[in-house]
Amino acid sequence: MRILVADDHSLFLDGMTSLLEAAGHVVVGQVHNGAEAINETIRLKPDLVLLDISMPGMDGLQALKEIMVCLPEIRVVMLTISDDDNSLIQAIQLGASGYMLKSQSADMLLKSLKALEAGELAISRQASSRLIRGLVNQNTGLAKSETLTNREAELLEMLAAGKVNKIIAQELAISENTVKYHIKKILQKLNVQNRTEAVSYAIRNGLIKQDRP
Repeated sequence: MRILVADDHSLFLDGMTSLLEAAGHVVVGQVHNGAEAINETIRLKPDLVLLDISMPGMDGLQALKEIMVCLPEIRVVMLTISDDDNSLIQAIQLGASGYMLKSQSADMLLKSLKALEAGELAISRQASSRLIRGLVNQNTGLAKSETLTNREAELLEMLAAGKVNKIIAQELAISENTVKYHIKKILQKLNVQNRTEAVSYAIRNGLIKQDRP
């Protein structure tokens, strides 16, 4: 992937760049604040922006919001040293495709990027659980979907938890082809292009419950 990295610490930028390039990615730019991230994203149109949440001036969440307005097709993954539920929820609601702690291992980071390329959220299972729990606790009052069947809603929650088709098929005791069929129907009903967009839509509109019977 062509990746833009935004962080206000030069040592972190250099280390991240070396890691990504060693894994076969192309780092098209390095920036140090939110305003630069917006400008360079518009200019370079990378496949992915790795965006630090805490930066001087305009922070990462503000930059994320602007990027999603200007270029909603760009994938943005937030980077943070703080395991904060509010930031996680806000980032996904604003359209982020993932949320990574800077303390996680290089191997985990690269696995998350592979998941992103496969159309999944770049987010750990633990963070997914916290995300769903936090959204339920927010009690936003958004209308629940009346278009999804119980099975489709159940499967959508499993997508939000980062589960791949094979695992979903095993846990639901159905074939992978049936899983693919349900995902196709979900995408059609929500009018989105891939599972990442489906999960983001569901989160923004309160379609995902914490627990299912």
